[in-house]
Amino acid sequence: MRLPKLPMAFSSLAVALALGVAAPAFAQEADATAPAAAPPAAPAPKTPPKLIVAISVDQYSADLFQQYRERYTKGLARLLQGTVFPSGFQSHAATETCPGHSTLLTGVHPNRTGIIANNWFVPGIGREDKQVYCSEDETNPKSTSEDSVISPDHLKAPTLGDLLKKKNPASLNVAVSAKDRAVVMMSGHTADAGYWLKGKGFTSFEGRKLSPAALAENKALAATVAAGAGELPVPGWCGDVDRPTNVGGFTIGTYRFPLKAGDMKGFANSPRMDEATTDLAIRLLDEMPLGKDDVPDVLSVSYSATDKVGHAYGNEGVEMCIQMNVLDQTIGTLLGALDARGLDYVVVLSADHGGADAPERMKLQGVPEAARLDVSLTDEGLSASVSKATKITPSSGPLLYGAGGSGDIWLNAGLTSAQRKKVIAELVRQLKANPQISGVYTAEELKNVKVPRGNPQDWSEIEIVAASFDPERSGEVLMMTKRAIVPGTKAVPGYTATHGSRWDYDRRVPMLFWRKGQVRMEQAQPVETVDIAPTLAALVGLSEPAGTWDGRCLDIYAGESDSCS
Repeated sequence: MRLPKLPMAFSSLAVALALGVAAPAFAQEADATAPAAAPPAAPAPKTPPKLIVAISVDQYSADLFQQYRERYTKGLARLLQGTVFPSGFQSHAATETCPGHSTLLTGVHPNRTGIIANNWFVPGIGREDKQVYCSEDETNPKSTSEDSVISPDHLKAPTLGDLLKKKNPASLNVAVSAKDRAVVMMSGHTADAGYWLKGKGFTSFEGRKLSPAALAENKALAATVAAGAGELPVPGWCGDVDRPTNVGGFTIGTYRFPLKAGDMKGFANSPRMDEATTDLAIRLLDEMPLGKDDVPDVLSVSYSATDKVGHAYGNEGVEMCIQMNVLDQTIGTLLGALDARGLDYVVVLSADHGGADAPERMKLQGVPEAARLDVSLTDEGLSASVSKATKITPSSGPLLYGAGGSGDIWLNAGLTSAQRKKVIAELVRQLKANPQISGVYTAEELKNVKVPRGNPQDWSEIEIVAASFDPERSGEVLMMTKRAIVPGTKAVPGYTATHGSRWDYDRRVPMLFWRKGQVRMEQAQPVETVDIAPTLAALVGLSEPAGTWDGRCLDIYAGESDSCS
């Protein structure tokens, strides 16, 4: 139907009347051309919060957040009513659990935290495997890279909790997670309480007795595991992803997490682990107690199940859909407990890294270049090919350590200076010739690269690598794989997808801030996870010397109010 041409101010109303539909709301006003009066902005909170609740969701990419944000109805729905930065960045290349967690509350990149990976190699160490775990005390004779004595000694930067306790020792610094490295990297060197899962229950640092809260949680956990449980419910909106995908000998995409009686491993690797983490966090609220005086406290809660599910099943099956529902519910439980206690708190939620889907499924979903790492790029493969080309074979141990998904490559400690130069030159040549490699960098190159500030999506590859390069710990050569090359040479049950690249699906994470009385705001411009610590510090009135942080304070209050001033 052709409508007559009308004056601009009345055309929307006229079109609506002509089509027989409801008129726009503004057309009900006497003056249709006048803008509707904006409701008065709620006053921003003026007093410092008494409790900082720092939530990390392991492997929670910005892509995953965007895919499911409209489905959240509980805890994550609450946080969506605060300040939302959908494009936060773990700006560095070492997108693994330990480095990522090390940025969240220190405000500095891994090149300054010293946490370059979950594990690194020290070829000259007496340990047979030459491997050091990021949160261990390898000087303790009881510690191994596989069964470590947990310690924060490797963390070179103070966390927000450390700084608050330095200002006032009465400030409490508490952390809980399924993973020890998340607890260590978020609480730092001065944890008043730190608990993580080991064996059949939560444990803590060597020499510390479990508190009544931890003992009670372990008792409840044991009862739950002993009883077993049926499949977890599947929300109706999971139907689109509820289908099998063959990943080479087995399928993923349809698992529903039934719990066999007595299966602690099955519990720990399921969405139920996040619920147990929340239960212990709530018990600690009362035991410490937290947020009850005028000295700000920090409670760090790292949820690990998204990472466990992502590794085992990828991020595009019904398994992850179930996990997103449970995560939303359990964060709602935590926030509800904070509300019930009348606490004045601020919440920040982010992630240590993102993650790639299983490449077999990516190929079915429009990513033809998706593939697993070629065996020639493992430490074994590179050691063999470089040794053959150079005729250099160490008297003991392999020629090279590392490689694979981490990107760092270390040389055997027994090589002479001349041999090292020859091996590095050949290694670089072979890597640059490999079609799966996007870039190769030597330690000597990286020592001269300055880590930039701002707009992390625009950084060059070598700048991204430099942000997690520590000359004391990083390898002599670092390799970066091309987009959609997933670390790991084959899928095995329990490990079908992973992370660790410098690409956006691993670097980009959400950053959400919420406090009662805050006006909702969304800012799509890129920010960094190193911005979190200075932002929270400003809220509680903590001032530190210039250079303390790599990040900047983010103004999380909409309107004229400035949370950074």
